[in-house]
Amino acid sequence: MLCGTLGTSQPFSYQDAATRTVVGYDVDMCKLVADKLGVKVNYKLLSVAARVPELNESRVDILAANLGYSPERAEQIAFSHTYYVSPQKLLVRKDSNLQTIESVNGRRVAATKGSSSEREIKRILDKSQVLGFTDSSASYLALQQKKVDAQFASELVLVRLMLQSPPTAPVSIIDKAVFDEPWGLGMRKSETRFIAKVNEILDQAEASGEAQRLFEKWFGAQTPYKLQRSFKIGPIAG
Repeated sequence: MLCGTLGTSQPFSYQDAATRTVVGYDVDMCKLVADKLGVKVNYKLLSVAARVPELNESRVDILAANLGYSPERAEQIAFSHTYYVSPQKLLVRKDSNLQTIESVNGRRVAATKGSSSEREIKRILDKSQVLGFTDSSASYLALQQKKVDAQFASELVLVRLMLQSPPTAPVSIIDKAVFDEPWGLGMRKSETRFIAKVNEILDQAEASGEAQRLFEKWFGAQTPYKLQRSFKIGPIAG
């Protein structure tokens, strides 16, 4: 099974510095599916914009790639049951005095090009100029260089960037989420038996506690993120 993943989004999918292999929550989710199917898994690194085309052109079999659900995207591909829910938030420089979502409307906002975040923030912050960048690191650099006033991404991505920020250029996350985004594994719509099997595997992982263990491994109390799991695997309400 060839799994399309990003490879640039810690702790979902990134290159381990010691082993040079791709690891992360998304990577483990693909491995979980492959193990239950009894097949070997290989990974193909994709850009955000290439995810859906690579899947629909049969260059990968499944996507585990920060794939947020949207009705528009669901017209192109099939989504598995939710395996992660991502609060989408805004990161700002502390010296900007921007403290609310409303205060950012009308400002320049960075988002990852081709992502559901980019599309949704254009709709929600309708007075802002939204600039697309190749990935979250490029968006963050633009924020630090004052090319934009805020960065829009998942809470976890923003927490990681905030932990890495230099003391000379502190940043903060606006507390209120702009919205919560369910993520699913992506599959071709025509492969109905595969979709059903993947959902069955995910549901079993929820029931057995395996899904909770994977969440704790990558996001829990022993990690820098210290997040609590506020969702259960289940069908995405679309």
